[in-house]
Amino acid sequence: HGVRQPRNPWSDGPEYVTQCPIKPGANFSYEIIFSTEEGTLWYHAHSDWSRATVHGPIIIYPKIGTTYPFPKFDADYPIVLASWFKGDVMEIIQTALANGGEPNNSDAFTINGQPGDLYNCSKPGTFRIMVDYGKTYLLRIIGAVMNEEMFFSVADHNLTVVGMDGAYLKPFKTNYVLITPGQTMNVLLTANQPRSHYYMAARASAGASYDNTTTTAIIQYTGNYTAPLTPAFPYLPNYTDINAVTNFTDRLKALASKEHPVDVPKSIDKRLFITVSVNTLPCANNSCQGPNGSRLAASLNNVSFTDPEIDVLQAYYRRIRGVYRTDFPSFPPYVFNYTSDSLPLALWTTRRGTKVIVLKHNSNVEIVLQGTNLTAGAENHPIHLHGFSFYVIGSGFGNYDNQTAPKGFNLVDPPELNTVGVPKNGWSVIRFKADNPGVWFMHCHFDRHTSWGMDTVFIV
Repeated sequence: HGVRQPRNPWSDGPEYVTQCPIKPGANFSYEIIFSTEEGTLWYHAHSDWSRATVHGPIIIYPKIGTTYPFPKFDADYPIVLASWFKGDVMEIIQTALANGGEPNNSDAFTINGQPGDLYNCSKPGTFRIMVDYGKTYLLRIIGAVMNEEMFFSVADHNLTVVGMDGAYLKPFKTNYVLITPGQTMNVLLTANQPRSHYYMAARASAGASYDNTTTTAIIQYTGNYTAPLTPAFPYLPNYTDINAVTNFTDRLKALASKEHPVDVPKSIDKRLFITVSVNTLPCANNSCQGPNGSRLAASLNNVSFTDPEIDVLQAYYRRIRGVYRTDFPSFPPYVFNYTSDSLPLALWTTRRGTKVIVLKHNSNVEIVLQGTNLTAGAENHPIHLHGFSFYVIGSGFGNYDNQTAPKGFNLVDPPELNTVGVPKNGWSVIRFKADNPGVWFMHCHFDRHTSWGMDTVFIV
């Protein structure tokens, strides 16, 4: 996830986009090509919901002869935030797709595979990091949670954010971070508090449906002292604190140094305006568990992506007709007040299709991602693009205004990400150069939304 794989979509992974799923008992050898990435990325399965348990960190060190553009640290630790389901995750999503309703929420969140001290588990399981007073540690936080964005914090310790999605940021101090599924974040922590035990904790930033539990791990100082009966607990914003989300994301700025420059496209060759929606599809006799007996679905520009029987890459490369269409709309088919509190039921229904976007090689692309409140299901959507990183040059709430919004674009030091959280009832604007030929998936990294069709494919 986040590795650009230059000219190598054959090993990118998403089922029915670049390859067919690996059959049970079979195997597939991936060729991973690194280019400009530096920092923390990750890998995960890309078939149904199997990434819930098949995932792990990828750590890319600075090139030999160079160093990190921030103060030296003494040790680093991956911190993988993930979801835990008591049931079989594949059965959970298949059942939801069959009945048309919401899939079950996770039963717990985990930090490095352990839920922590706040769950009634069959046996204790809490991850611990041993730290020495005065030393600095790099936490490589990975957002592997399935369907929730997460607040993360460490009791009584400031965090210094220095990188995200395999690129460097201007360092800034904070007492919490907000990380979406798909994102990775490098954070410095200095062990400068009295020797004791301190919780690190994570919980959801509320969506339309979410797990409201809290996962914990422990920062444990070395040395001789009396351990507390209960570790100190950190500040975490409330589930519904939109200001906490915005206050954090507004501080993300690219390092933009001589050694790590930005190259934001200024002249645009291809503009796309894409609505990001949760929708419905009709069910016979209104027999499904979605709104008004319908089936829940999701879409980009009212196209709910349908997996083809032959992967798009093979169909494109071998010129197999009838697998996909190239008429994905560059603009929404219906213009309306996207973020209204009340929207007509007629707008809720989407259409299924396997439609792709064709981009010319080396064209400069700008995409406005506009969230909607269809089905009253507005939430922050983490949109991930394979094969590229992009610059997030602007975001805001309400409906995007192409007269006023561009005046606030950051073309100097926008963060370079591979996953952007499109604000609840708001919009984000991204730019990138389409310099990587291939077939590349773009999708919401909430897995239930991917399953419902909030996806499309770029062919460069």
